[in-house]
Amino acid sequence: MNQEKIGKFIALCRKEQKLTQEELALKLGITAKAVSKWECGKGLPDASIMVELCQILKITVNDLLCGEKVAKENYQEKLEQNIIETMDYSNKKVSEKNKIIYEMLMFFGLGLILIAFTIYPPDSSWGSIHSLIGLMISTLGFINLEKGKSILKKLFLGFSYFLIGFILLIMLDYSNVVLNKVAPRFSYLIKTSDEMIVYKAPLCNVYRLNRNTKNEYYIVDTKKEYTEETIPLTPFNRDKSGIANIIKFQNKYLGNNSNTSHLIDSLPLAQYGYVFEIDSVNLGLTIDYHITDWYINEDKYLEKALLYNSVAIFSLIANVEQITFNFSGHSYQVNRKQIEELYPNFAYIVDNKVNQDNFNQYVEKQMNDNNFIEDIFKKIFIN
Repeated sequence: MNQEKIGKFIALCRKEQKLTQEELALKLGITAKAVSKWECGKGLPDASIMVELCQILKITVNDLLCGEKVAKENYQEKLEQNIIETMDYSNKKVSEKNKIIYEMLMFFGLGLILIAFTIYPPDSSWGSIHSLIGLMISTLGFINLEKGKSILKKLFLGFSYFLIGFILLIMLDYSNVVLNKVAPRFSYLIKTSDEMIVYKAPLCNVYRLNRNTKNEYYIVDTKKEYTEETIPLTPFNRDKSGIANIIKFQNKYLGNNSNTSHLIDSLPLAQYGYVFEIDSVNLGLTIDYHITDWYINEDKYLEKALLYNSVAIFSLIANVEQITFNFSGHSYQVNRKQIEELYPNFAYIVDNKVNQDNFNQYVEKQMNDNNFIEDIFKKIFIN
């Protein structure tokens, strides 16, 4: 069916009837833009107005579909040909509309996945549920776009599309977990206890520790080497205050204000705000925290933080000799000799440089032992 030829024929007949596009449109109850579209060969009149159009133009439907006035001797032949072409045209239009619908369905599903990853937090089950729903919708659209294939081939292609999409979702989620240290969206098991939440995912296990506190941190176990009993557990934010992060501030001299500031800022208690002062003559460091000491001492948190900070500072800044921690309630003083003599295994922590494994064993792990904290704190600190 030649749309361009039909369009020119409509224009010719309209002019023969001395009608403008606007006048023809008004008679048919449509817009002049629709008439212009026909005459430009960019579309055909709808079947619902085709008879009325032919009556106005004083032609037959057969003439219209041929794009010319049909001679009587050829009328039957052209009629049959037009019926076949009209059916083909209708099927083609339906197919094109269906294709658009299925493409929209496929991309709607992909959009739903994107929204699920954007709106919902990683630890929300709704994110994974809506992602899978979006993938299923997208798969449905993809299957219906595959024309001319058997049902088995469609099912195979649909299953492959879904499987590849699911693998990509798992990989995307894994990348987000590793890079941003968050809970995985696609966890097949979640275990909650007082101390932690464990997320078991296909490619890693994630441990959420100190949850819903200022010291919350995540450990992403890609090798799945830890258990709930062996996972490094500390009352502080390990990502920020752990030796793997603070060791970069190791320095020989207390006088490096920028380095000292970065170190203090990474240690526990910094989250409450502070100012510090360096005594270059006596090699002393004074830190004034903007908090009352008793206000933050649940489960001996203050004692743990002061011990941890003291050992960390004396280990990482070689020439500091004394530290004073000031709060609105009390002050706590400690010097290097006290730490070296009274803190167990301090000599194994520092041997020319800080040994990270020993630091974790003799400092970090000990922060979970309240009896140890109570005993050592009384021996070391003068307050």
